[in-house]
Amino acid sequence: MDIAIFGQGYVGFTAACCIAKEGHKVTGYDVSESKVTEINAGIPPFEEPGLTEMLADAIKSQKLVAKTKIDSDLSEHDIAIVCVGTPSGSDGSHNMSFIADVSRQIASAISKERNKPLTVTYRSTFRPGTIEQLITPIFKSKLGDSFDSLVELVYNPEFLRESVAVHDYFNPPKIVIGTKNAEVSENMELLHKNLNAPVFYTNYKEAEFTKFVDNTWHAVKVAFANEIGRVSQKLNLSAQTIHEIFVSDTKLNISAYYTRPGGAFGGSCLPKDVRALQHIATDSAANTHLIDSLLRSNEAHKNHQFEYVTNGLSDGAKVLLVGLAFKADTDDLRESPNVDLARKLLQAGYQLSVFDPALDPSKLKGQNLGYAYAHLPTIDSLLISKEKAELESWDRVIASNKTIDKINLSTDKIIPTYFVP
Repeated sequence: MDIAIFGQGYVGFTAACCIAKEGHKVTGYDVSESKVTEINAGIPPFEEPGLTEMLADAIKSQKLVAKTKIDSDLSEHDIAIVCVGTPSGSDGSHNMSFIADVSRQIASAISKERNKPLTVTYRSTFRPGTIEQLITPIFKSKLGDSFDSLVELVYNPEFLRESVAVHDYFNPPKIVIGTKNAEVSENMELLHKNLNAPVFYTNYKEAEFTKFVDNTWHAVKVAFANEIGRVSQKLNLSAQTIHEIFVSDTKLNISAYYTRPGGAFGGSCLPKDVRALQHIATDSAANTHLIDSLLRSNEAHKNHQFEYVTNGLSDGAKVLLVGLAFKADTDDLRESPNVDLARKLLQAGYQLSVFDPALDPSKLKGQNLGYAYAHLPTIDSLLISKEKAELESWDRVIASNKTIDKINLSTDKIIPTYFVP
């Protein structure tokens, strides 16, 4: 198939490489000229294991090309996949301007001479009802009575975890496809034919809500585990033992993922989607008190961790933070709790240095770049090499999202920001 992917951020670019690897022809569209230039030169826009090699293969086989604009129309494409951002608005709801803008562009580029509908698939996260109340009217205003014969609208949420996204793409936990009246889509069946996972066809709204449910549940698990960890520490109990007992119950406690007491949740998805679900719940008068407490609990955990790791430190002490991104093997700093910890350490007057092998400020782009320098404007001077980290003498080493054995330091100086080493 011939596939267009709008938005070459984390979701869009990962999908572009994976889909090209399956033999489809992919055109990736993005408004950033520098990002498009680098992709065409074989340089991924972010760090993610496996993507560099896949991009090189796709370019060599002429299966992937990046562009900033639609040349004329989308007549050669079978599917258009929308992966543009839906950042948090001032009230917690999603900012839908990028979705509306790209929808207008796609609708304007659809030739009325098509002999088969273009499948326009949305993977961006947005509130239930968006396909019907925002996107469909945009397409109908452009295409008029030809809408039903020219366009097949689909909602297909993604379930990629950063640092293992390639594996997750080819081994998804489930495939959710929202269509009009839950009808089967021929093009979506072809797109997913090599993936082995349960497939759920639903109406648009159920599919649109799936990502909120998943991400908010992940947020619930993290916050719950951290609250139990804090209570355990205050009572001088072994959080590790309690955790082992809890996750052994796979029949009732579901799984071990996101249940270990650890760092605060962060990244590009959980915080913004929890905010959006809070907005939806308030707007619907649903009174979701637990969900409303999640971000406050997360902020409390960040403050608790700061107090925990600085306990006993003298004023102006030298501190090494191992890991700045929100999780290992990624350079994503958006809403990383480790960035908040670094900022608090600097504001408190500590001499902070940071070691993170996956992070190169010169490679940061888009919202990730803006977030990094808005919250840590001195990030370039904070980052040090592994060699310097090992040679320097530190008053305290804080192991954040990296395994401690990656750096050769005396263990009596290391304080993890999680409770179960």
